[in-house]
Amino acid sequence: MTDAPGNRPDPHGLGRVFNEVAELYDRVRPGYPDELFADLVAITGMDARSSVLEVGCGTGQATRSLAALGCSVTAIEPGADMAALARERLASFRNVEVGTSTFEEWDDRGRRFDALVAASSWHWVDPSIGWRRAHDVLRPGGWMALLGHVVVRRPGEPEVYGETADLHEQSCPGNPAWGHPPLEDDVRTTDAGWGLVDGPGGLFGPTIVRWHPTVQWFNGNDFADHLRSLSLYRRLDRDVREPLLDAVAERIRTRMGDRASRRYLSVLRVGQRAE
Repeated sequence: MTDAPGNRPDPHGLGRVFNEVAELYDRVRPGYPDELFADLVAITGMDARSSVLEVGCGTGQATRSLAALGCSVTAIEPGADMAALARERLASFRNVEVGTSTFEEWDDRGRRFDALVAASSWHWVDPSIGWRRAHDVLRPGGWMALLGHVVVRRPGEPEVYGETADLHEQSCPGNPAWGHPPLEDDVRTTDAGWGLVDGPGGLFGPTIVRWHPTVQWFNGNDFADHLRSLSLYRRLDRDVREPLLDAVAERIRTRMGDRASRRYLSVLRVGQRAE
């Protein structure tokens, strides 16, 4: 999955949030650059003999890249429709198994893994359970890897929120989640620890962090669809969300030439299991 960290909801509700738009999610959400997985391999030594547990696989966007490495991948996803779509998308890979469960409730059946990967999903896991559980399901010397996207902007470049802040404020005044994305150069300086999630204490060693810039381009309608896939907008009442997103699409068409970018820094954070 991929989403902005915030107040972590009930993980059972999480499945419903994204199940509503599983096909849309798969179509509009950004993937991860090949260079990020090359970094993951170089840091951890993962190869075809490795076993990987992926937590919160969504529709399998990161799973496809993990499977292409040849390693054995066990992926779990709390949303039944998301998991079903992941199985469909990954049917050609014999080295992938997709289960439907939260990480907190998942039955590991005593299995232990060389790496645990969570792609824009770890902020949905209860930290009081997740970090200890991650440590326990990894073999000695195993690796924890968090993948994610940070939405950023560049100085002087037109940016959708900057062009639609008035629409957002009119539709949902005072929403604390509204705001301009941070500048790309500022984000690159925040390379310590595990990012915006609660840390693991002494369960994992120091993190290694790698950044990769990526960008998606949309017309107005597709950008609105992208926003429809985000939990921030899914939590809005439909009679608030849909007029807002229709207005955003129209603003992109009329003010931005029907072409809008969504810039990210894709980030890899890796730490080794402490003994």
